[in-house]
Amino acid sequence: MRTLIRTIVMSSVVSAAATAGAQAPAPRKTAPPRPPAMAASHAPVTMAPEAQKALITQYCVGCHSDKAKTGGLTLASFDPAHADHTADTAEKMIRKLRAGMMPPAGMRRPDPDTLKAFATALEVKVDTAAALHPNPGRRTFQRLNRAEYARSVKGLLDVDVDVNAFLPPDTMSAGFDNIADVQGVSPTLLEGYLRAASKISSLALGDRSASPSETTRKVPRTQSQMHHVDGTPWGTRGGLAITHTFPADGDYSFRVMLHGTPTGELFGSVWSRNEQLEISINGARVALLDIDYHIAETDKNGLNLTTPRIHVKAGPQRVAAAFIQKFDGVVDDLVAPIDYTLSDTEYGNDVGITALPHVRDFSITGPFHVTGVSDTPSRRKIFVCRPLSEGEELPCVRKIVTQLAGEAYRRTPSGEDVESLMGFYSEARKGPVGNDFEAGVRAVVQAILASPQFLFRLEEMPAGTRAGQTYRIADLDLASRLSYFLWATAPDAELLKLASNNTLHTPPVLEKQVKRMLADPKAAAMSTRFAAQWLRLQDVEKIRPDALLFPSYDNELAESYMRETELFFDSIVREDRNILDLFTADYTFVNERIAKVYRIPNVTGETFRRVQLADEGRRGLLGQGSILMLTSVADRTSPVQRGKWIMETLLGSPPPAPPANVPPLDDTKAATEGGKTLSVRERMEEHRKNPTCASCHRVIDPLGLALENFNVLGAWRIKDNGVPVDTAGKLYDGSDIAGPASLRQALLGKSESVIRNFTENLLSYAVGRRIEYYDQPAIRAVVKKAAASNNRFSSFVLGIVNSAAFQLAKAEPALTTTAAAER
Repeated sequence: MRTLIRTIVMSSVVSAAATAGAQAPAPRKTAPPRPPAMAASHAPVTMAPEAQKALITQYCVGCHSDKAKTGGLTLASFDPAHADHTADTAEKMIRKLRAGMMPPAGMRRPDPDTLKAFATALEVKVDTAAALHPNPGRRTFQRLNRAEYARSVKGLLDVDVDVNAFLPPDTMSAGFDNIADVQGVSPTLLEGYLRAASKISSLALGDRSASPSETTRKVPRTQSQMHHVDGTPWGTRGGLAITHTFPADGDYSFRVMLHGTPTGELFGSVWSRNEQLEISINGARVALLDIDYHIAETDKNGLNLTTPRIHVKAGPQRVAAAFIQKFDGVVDDLVAPIDYTLSDTEYGNDVGITALPHVRDFSITGPFHVTGVSDTPSRRKIFVCRPLSEGEELPCVRKIVTQLAGEAYRRTPSGEDVESLMGFYSEARKGPVGNDFEAGVRAVVQAILASPQFLFRLEEMPAGTRAGQTYRIADLDLASRLSYFLWATAPDAELLKLASNNTLHTPPVLEKQVKRMLADPKAAAMSTRFAAQWLRLQDVEKIRPDALLFPSYDNELAESYMRETELFFDSIVREDRNILDLFTADYTFVNERIAKVYRIPNVTGETFRRVQLADEGRRGLLGQGSILMLTSVADRTSPVQRGKWIMETLLGSPPPAPPANVPPLDDTKAATEGGKTLSVRERMEEHRKNPTCASCHRVIDPLGLALENFNVLGAWRIKDNGVPVDTAGKLYDGSDIAGPASLRQALLGKSESVIRNFTENLLSYAVGRRIEYYDQPAIRAVVKKAAASNNRFSSFVLGIVNSAAFQLAKAEPALTTTAAAER
């Protein structure tokens, strides 16, 4: 069966790639509707082309000449009267002018009104030409990335899967993991899809012939296990809780490996000698293991504890392994207790320090003695009927196939689709004794999950479309674009019904659907997927603060920081707030761990709650621990990283890469003649004495230094290495800033650049490709229309959904089979 599926998948992928240039799995016979209009209206412009040319000659060409070519840009031959002919150059100029970065500080500059009029004049010229010939850009076919695959499987089969075990990591481009032109199709990826299809189909339907296998989950070493862990039963501490899908009713064993000291003894063996570890399923205890404090790695079973075999029913079950909590109170040790409890395991068997055993990893092995397969959510989702006689079997199978294929392929399956899948059912049904009705359906599910029509988002092109011609995408493709944009999963029945009736693209219907989707719980993907990647929250996990300098750090704090920012962004989406509230909001979401760092009183427990912020410096993204931590290094803050993050992530104007011969900051001398350790600011000033560094750091450093009151973990401080923190500086446009509140005001003063950059990132994520210069007219149209709606989040989404980039596509010449395979 797997060989047959592999053959079909490989041939289908090559065929799909061959037609991807034309984006046409099947020609559409209806004539394409007119493309959506692109707004190109601007405020009246009074700067004539001659005046623009004179301004360029006087203020720009000195640096941007054919000879100097500063920044790789020459304006010697740029003609503003025909800016639309060199729109790529015009867009570079517009970006720098709107951000206030050109001409640079210290150089001769026209007055702000003149610069604004110049930028507006360039925009008018470029946008007017773009409105006549909208360019939707080029996007190859997209495949489901890890997150989209997992969510699509969950929606289709109601089963949670760990796709990391099957699929290779997604390539990031432009900050996102859904950019089409870097989504390669390799043999490793295809093999991963096949393995995933086989495993998931067995988990979804259950497997009466399942053989024992082991699944292991590790506890992060930085996770503190001295307190209760979310998801474990109350009255316990440490350990972990997971949702595990059991393939069949049967017996399973559970193994826990504990942490040891460098000499191989049990970590925490001295302080408490009557520790017990509880295994629970869905909150009910199924095993209680006594821990012998004498155990060591040299023993036969090492530091492992294993339960007797326990009978468990098939399907998803909440399994936890945690220690019984023997006491709860203030610890009075020889040294202050720390949260990063495993930072140094040498003290794990010392007297006078409270150290308790910690779980290292947790394994589930089975099933043994399979007794059947119980009813599960995924089986209820799949088996919409049951044949009661031989005559009812094929009609029932056909009904199951039609429903699953329709959801998986994101359209009504054709007769050929259904018959092909029925072939898989028949093939599996003819197998050895025991290959019954369910075995045939399992083969169908496996084939669907391995089908290119599920794995790839191929789009239909109208019949007769010529290469290079722009056309409106079909409603079914619009439904997929919309659902993967807002939900990161397949469209639901309501979207597909409207798309099948060819009414989804009509403005009233489309707007109603967008608002419905943003109100749906699945729109949490806008925070956990879009915002998390735009703000680079994944980098929080890459920072491991020095345990001696920051003993209050642990994995729980890092995860809480990321969750705070996700909940904060989600509130912007749910409440349809002005996106500038990302910087000015006087509230955030905290649990006890975060509240301690932020010094917010009366917050206890693991549950997040919305709190008002009395401290103005803590407001918005710039005061959140996730942003402050991901822009630091292990033992100090990094004004360079923080300034770079602001320029790149918020303003969309990343600084150039440093020259190869520039020494890192850590190589800068760290002490004065008196032996006093320098603050980060003082070390930065030493670093800037290098002329090669000064030009860029004059722009980057003031942005980051404004946040120096926050340490690596985001806690407020007034001294750094004993030196009072100095946050004063001058921005690249010459304005003064001092501290996070004034930095926030400075960014709001450049809200035009901030909003434009936000829109660029949202559009890139929505269409699955990098933003090009020809997208800027559409971005400006979205920004202008959103401004009329007070910059509400939904207005940006609606603007993007109604844009040419989202609703149109451009036909390209079909690739040969050989070229497609190489691609």
